[in-house]
Amino acid sequence: QVQLVESGGGLVHSGGSLRLSCAASERAFAIYIMAWFRQAVGKEREFVASIGRSGSGITYADSVQGRFTISSDNALNTVYLQMNSLIPEDTAIYTCAARTELALSAPYDAWGRGTQVTVSS
Repeated sequence: QVQLVESGGGLVHSGGSLRLSCAASERAFAIYIMAWFRQAVGKEREFVASIGRSGSGITYADSVQGRFTISSDNALNTVYLQMNSLIPEDTAIYTCAARTELALSAPYDAWGRGTQVTVSS
C-alpha cells in the first residue's frame, strides 16, 4: 500500500514560482503513472499534469500548459511539479496521485493529503 506525501506548497505573489514534490513511502510498490490534481475552494477537483515511468506520456491541463512542468525519477518514486508564472487562479490544494495498474482504464488508487498553494494578486 503506497503512501504519498506532498511538500513545497506555500504563499507566493502573482508571477512567482513554486516547486512541489511528491514522495512515495513504499519504494517497492509499482507505480505506472503519477499525476497532480488540484482543488480550489468551491470547485471540483481538476487534473493538472501526469507522467509515466521514465518520463513517458507527459500530459498537462490546458490551464497550466507552458507554465507548469512535471518531472520525476524513472521509477516515479518522487515526482515534482515546477510551477512558474503563477496566477491567483492557481490557488488550490495540490494533491499527487498514483496509478498502480498498467491498464489504460485503471483509476488512480493512491492519493496524498495535499499541499496548499496560495497565489496572491
